[in-house]
Amino acid sequence: MNNLEDIKRPTKQEQEAAMESYNALSAMLEQLNSNAPEIEIEETKEKFKIPLSALKLLVKILKVTSQGNPISIIPIATEMTTQAAAEFLGCSRPHLVKILEDGEIPFTKVGKHRRVKFEDLADYKKKKREEREALLIDIMKGDEELGLYDSQR
Repeated sequence: MNNLEDIKRPTKQEQEAAMESYNALSAMLEQLNSNAPEIEIEETKEKFKIPLSALKLLVKILKVTSQGNPISIIPIATEMTTQAAAEFLGCSRPHLVKILEDGEIPFTKVGKHRRVKFEDLADYKKKKREEREALLIDIMKGDEELGLYDSQR
C-alpha cells in the first residue's frame, strides 16, 4: 500500500478471523523452542521457516485487525512525502512544513520536494506524546496543590 488513503477498516468477518488467528498464533508462540520455526500449510503440505520476529509482527497485526483498526506497514528507512508524513502525524501539510523548516524533524530535499524518514517522524511523534503526558502530570499536580483535584478518589 503506497497511500494512506488506500487503507480500509477490516470487515466484521476479517475482524473475527483475525481474532481467532491471533488467539491461536499467540498461544503457539509461547510454546516455540526455535527462533526460526518451521510452518506447514495444511492444504498444500508445504513447509517453510519464518523468522520469529516476523511471526511476532504478524501477531501484532492480527490483534490490531481484530480490534477493527486499519493497519499499514512502512519500512523504517522509508522516506515519505510531506503529505504522507502530515497524515501520519495527524496535521496539515503546511504545519508539517513549518515543523521541518524549524528544524524539529530532519528532512532531505529531492529537487524542490522535501522527504522525511519514517523513523524520524515516529521519534518526533513519540517525543511529543511524552511531552504532552509530562505536561498533563504537571497540570494535575498543580491542581492537587490548589485543592482542585484529588488523585486519591
